[in-house]
Amino acid sequence: MGALPLPITPIPLRTRRNALKRLLAFLATCATILGLTVALAPQATAAAGTPVDVNGKLHVCGVNLCNQYDRPVQLRGMSTHGIQWFDECYNDASLDALANDWKSDLLRVSMYVQEDGYETDPAGFTRRVNELVDMAEARGMYALIDFHTLTPGDPNVNLDNAKTFFASVAARNADKDNVIYEITNEPNGVSWSSIKSYAEQVIPVVRAADPDSVVIVGTRGWSSLGVSDGSDESEIVNSPVNATNIMYAFHFYAASHKDSYRSTVSRAASRLPLFVTEFGTVSATGDGAMDQASTTAWLDLLDQLKISYANWTYSDAPEGSAALQPGTCAGGDYSSSGVLTESGALLKSRISTPDSFPTS
Repeated sequence: MGALPLPITPIPLRTRRNALKRLLAFLATCATILGLTVALAPQATAAAGTPVDVNGKLHVCGVNLCNQYDRPVQLRGMSTHGIQWFDECYNDASLDALANDWKSDLLRVSMYVQEDGYETDPAGFTRRVNELVDMAEARGMYALIDFHTLTPGDPNVNLDNAKTFFASVAARNADKDNVIYEITNEPNGVSWSSIKSYAEQVIPVVRAADPDSVVIVGTRGWSSLGVSDGSDESEIVNSPVNATNIMYAFHFYAASHKDSYRSTVSRAASRLPLFVTEFGTVSATGDGAMDQASTTAWLDLLDQLKISYANWTYSDAPEGSAALQPGTCAGGDYSSSGVLTESGALLKSRISTPDSFPTS
């Protein structure tokens, strides 16, 4: 009898993609050395040395967000305000400043569903989200697509909207390396089992078009892991969403959420993949004075745990959480120190410190 054939193990799609990208980079280098020009298929790619260029398509490994080298990374960046209100703040000049001056890794694109948002013009808001994804990609930043549910607090009310929206943006952006999906912002007044049910219906819609990108699920009590509702992370640990390559959102506002919330995150980070998709330096209203001590304690903890974050907000809203002075977005200067609020100056000083992305 002849030797039996060895079983063939399928190679994961992400591994094949990364290998192809390295091969193309090698061939392009060889062509440059030989004085030749290699005509590669037209596709937008991040500039050399940018966060997306270095890390490639991200995925979840264990409780960490990991890069193409399977090494844990932390992304640091900013969130837009509601694009139905502050769309003029997001243009070439402002995103150039965010990428080049702030050295931001991430732009969270906050698309409200209600409050004059998506439900008033689904096609228009979908188109604008995609434009901002492209603008982030051109600057080598990750784009976190935020389906910004808030009122009503039960995400299941927007289940049909979510399925329609994510089917569209996932199909359109599936081949991009810089896209992350946040399928519900701040569930409130609703049980974890209801949030979980919503997630287990929306995630397959994303996966049908984009099987590889990271999906982030909001948590109970305004994405506080349930703490603001008197619970904690145990309800998620004991009944996780039945899906892979997902993370769980945690939100905080530094002047309102302090030691007990930090203790929960410290404990939960060893059990759950966490991503702080939104936080503020002020009170939970989004306004008031910046709490520098609490903000610094939070950012130090997130750095220690390698938890990624997006600050609310890169806007000139007349509220304490805004990074830009009122009136900034009506002009063209986003780079000088005079356009920053107290909160903006602190966040820029933290985000602009060098990243330490491992590549081996």
